[in-house]
Amino acid sequence: MTGQTGTSLWRHRNFLLLWSGQSVSEIGSSVTLLALPLTAVVVLRASTFQVGLLTAASTLAFALIALPAGALVDRWAKRRLMIWCDVARMVIIGSVPLAAALGVLTLGQLYAVAVTAGVGTVFFDVAYQSYLPEVVDRAHLVEGNGKLGATQAFAQVTGPGLAGALTGLVGAARALAADSISYAVSVASLLAMNVREEARPAEGTRPGLRKEIAEGLSFVLRHPVLRKIVACTGTANLFGSMAVALEIVFLVRVLRVRPADTGLLIAVASLGGVAGGLLAGRLGRLIGSARIIWFSMLVLGLPQLLIPLAAPGWRIAAFPAGMACFSFSAVVYNVAQVSYRQAICPPRLLGRMNAAVRWVVWGTLPLGAVIGGALGALIGVRPTLWIAYIGSWAAGWWVYFSPLRRQRDFEDQPDPGDPADPGDPSGPEAAGDLEDHRAPGSGLPGHGGGELPDGAGPPLGD
Repeated sequence: MTGQTGTSLWRHRNFLLLWSGQSVSEIGSSVTLLALPLTAVVVLRASTFQVGLLTAASTLAFALIALPAGALVDRWAKRRLMIWCDVARMVIIGSVPLAAALGVLTLGQLYAVAVTAGVGTVFFDVAYQSYLPEVVDRAHLVEGNGKLGATQAFAQVTGPGLAGALTGLVGAARALAADSISYAVSVASLLAMNVREEARPAEGTRPGLRKEIAEGLSFVLRHPVLRKIVACTGTANLFGSMAVALEIVFLVRVLRVRPADTGLLIAVASLGGVAGGLLAGRLGRLIGSARIIWFSMLVLGLPQLLIPLAAPGWRIAAFPAGMACFSFSAVVYNVAQVSYRQAICPPRLLGRMNAAVRWVVWGTLPLGAVIGGALGALIGVRPTLWIAYIGSWAAGWWVYFSPLRRQRDFEDQPDPGDPADPGDPSGPEAAGDLEDHRAPGSGLPGHGGGELPDGAGPPLGD
């Protein structure tokens, strides 16, 4: 710990370094979320299916390594791991504007950048979630997470607009240099911190990696409500990823939006996610902390069906309006279902439970992107978007037909069938994500994400 227990976070040197570095980093990542697919569409003239493959490549690491990442991070020094992840992503993302300047940029390089940057993001995110409790004392965790969450929401509003402006000034590929520079700022802030990490258990005193992973996955799949939440989130992410794969194609080639203006539309839509974050707690108290989980998907998320109705001219307003409502409902859903998970899961399993949920629900993202790209090429972009948004909305029925339908609020206590030992102390893994369901609006994972695709809104399912 830092030795600054009881100090206001506004005077907490280590937290301010972490927060400032991540503020810059999140904005940089929001630039990449728009600039990378724009580079494929505008610079390299990628086909609809190729753009879908790029989106799939950017999320492939979530499906392959998210499950063991939680257990592995607990074995390594978190700050050192975060620094190396940032250094790697700085070089990886920076290779795109360099290749563009030299005239050697290819789609193959974009695919490689998406996959390798995604690997770094998975490990950084898991380490980042577990590092905050070592930076601030437990009494400041809520305030610290709130400040970091507000930064992420702000980045989702400003990043796309900045990306659009940079694309207009220097081109989509060169705009990615902003993200590379933001990683350098993050590295500098982490190096300047002075935090003594808690000692990790000796190698011989811990169970095997496979056993640790299996325990968290078993808890998720055996719980009668949690497995329905995972099914809902995974289904929403599958269809949402189909929409993400076609979003830039839809804006540029169907709605005839100038590349520089795409960021403005997505930034406006992102305001819905900010509003969702501000009102999630109040809506949960008004509607019910359990009921809001399915209500947010089936009722608040219904206006997302406006998006495929968008057309050139005044009807283009249907895109930001529908996306804003979708982002609003996604954030409300994320806050509600993560709070439920934290309430029913024993502290010692929180880290592995979150990693298991993330592996399942993010594992559908690359599959959805491939399906979206393929269907977009076969039947057209607009018909595919209808399928995607109807499927994303209908995912809420998984939770509706669960024990939550008969509850207004959930009790803040472990499930009676929980295998955990209540005497086990909670550790750093007790601090989980606040985002779990990815909403359309992104093509590449950011610096520190949730579980819905980022951009216009966070993914479902952390």
